[in-house]
Amino acid sequence: MQKRLLYKHAIFREFYYAGSLSCAELSSRIGKSIPLTTQMLNNLIEEGVVEENGLAPSNGGRRPAMYAVKPDAMYLVAVAMDQLITRIAIVDFHNRPVSAVAQHELPLANNPNALQQLKTIIEQAIKKSKIPKKKVLGVGIGMPGFIDALQGINYSFFPNESKSIAGYLSHALGVPVYIDNDSSIVALAEHRFGAAAGTRNTMVVNLGWGVGLGLILNNQLYRGENGFAGEFSHIPFFNNNKVCSCGKRGCLETETSLKVIIEKAEQGLKRKSTAAFLKKDFRTGSVEQDWQAIVKAAQMGDEYVVKLLTAAGYDIGRGVAVLIHLFNPELIVLSGRGAQAGRIWQAPVLQAVNEHCIPRLVGNTLVKMSTLGHKAELIGAAALVLENLSRSKIKETAKKVVLQ
Repeated sequence: MQKRLLYKHAIFREFYYAGSLSCAELSSRIGKSIPLTTQMLNNLIEEGVVEENGLAPSNGGRRPAMYAVKPDAMYLVAVAMDQLITRIAIVDFHNRPVSAVAQHELPLANNPNALQQLKTIIEQAIKKSKIPKKKVLGVGIGMPGFIDALQGINYSFFPNESKSIAGYLSHALGVPVYIDNDSSIVALAEHRFGAAAGTRNTMVVNLGWGVGLGLILNNQLYRGENGFAGEFSHIPFFNNNKVCSCGKRGCLETETSLKVIIEKAEQGLKRKSTAAFLKKDFRTGSVEQDWQAIVKAAQMGDEYVVKLLTAAGYDIGRGVAVLIHLFNPELIVLSGRGAQAGRIWQAPVLQAVNEHCIPRLVGNTLVKMSTLGHKAELIGAAALVLENLSRSKIKETAKKVVLQ
């Protein structure tokens, strides 16, 4: 029974990424014989989950039938969290949202009720969608912090850090729940659906309230020995004596995060710096609204704001130069919330890379802006469900010790 379920989930995963496949293509992707694949497809058709989806393009011979999962056969709950804001989207199997993305202010730091609040807003989103729980394939959650994805533990932002957050939520919600670091699933989204599709070795920089990093090495998402790889924000880059969110001083984050850019904009305006499209009192008390004001000003060509973003981009580029020397990637993708500001980031990052990299290394590395932008984490959260369900071992998170 377990083996059959694993095959089934492996089939779902391949359909999710490919859209539609012939029986022969599916057989090759899951590594099973055509007779066995045909039998499994027929079972899924009888269950009303898979349907024929036309014929493959002609290659001169008989055109094979194509198959796809019915869009409304199952749904995925995608949760994208940062330190302050949580977004929730429920999507069908073709990644199309069934309703507007819900956004909630949910601070993680010094918030002992964060997990209960998270459970409540996910519960409300599923209830509001009116989708039966039996059709919810799972919940994928991207969140900041030091995360052990296999155990479902976040060591940074939740109390009782030795207990499984994923286990607690899975038990409380009645559906499988998987968590991972936000930058890792941003990289997963870019690799599967975005600017890094088709690449084997890519670094994805997650521009946000911190500066995260997702690593695609040899066509696989790389998390490190304990799942903590990619803490780009906390490389000690500056002698500025500024305390970082990690408790150390001079980290990359202390000069380049979006929160720092907002703070610098406010300080500059107080010093009567000229900003054509930022109001003197642009700080609203909401970092989300303040960042959107920065984005709008940048898109309108505000010289002062562009200089702030350019300075941060150059410093990030210095960090990227270190990554290129260490990993020799084919591509660097600038993604996440910060990508809303567009190509303003690209030129200063490239400038720093060209100044600080050995030419032979940088000559084969491209720097691109994300095609997914701020949606990347939500897309990656949905994909996280399929990635986990199709693993060789099914995690029974609901049976783990859970938070009380």
